[in-house]
Amino acid sequence: MPRMILLNLPVTDLKRATAFYEAVGATRNPQFSDDTASCMVFSETIYAMLTTHEKFRQFTPKPISDAKISNQALFCLSADSRTEVDDIVSRAGAAGGVADPSPKDEYSFMYGRSFEDPDGHMWGVNWMDMAAFAAQSDMANA
Repeated sequence: MPRMILLNLPVTDLKRATAFYEAVGATRNPQFSDDTASCMVFSETIYAMLTTHEKFRQFTPKPISDAKISNQALFCLSADSRTEVDDIVSRAGAAGGVADPSPKDEYSFMYGRSFEDPDGHMWGVNWMDMAAFAAQSDMANA
């Protein structure tokens, strides 16, 4: 079984957050969802569990940070192309998120943009040309 990434994100409006993540390409898994949580599937190995604040408080005694004013983590999704990076970020903006709250990453071998969900959680979306990256690494090590 491959290792999986399972994020738990507290959200202020579960329906709005679920619709937002569906708009950027995740699918809601009803088997692990209810009126307190939505299990959002990005791939076979990447899941984001969106939870109400009440549900999230069951897992930790620490206070919930306001992601709109402070950051504890930045999440990143890979994309298959520059076009897919742009598409995901555009869909995030159209669904009520903030497109490009951080500067774009633009290198010869990598392209990345970012978005912020309605609760302030920051996501990067990156594409990497692995062949160009390998060639650049080989030249640097020569």
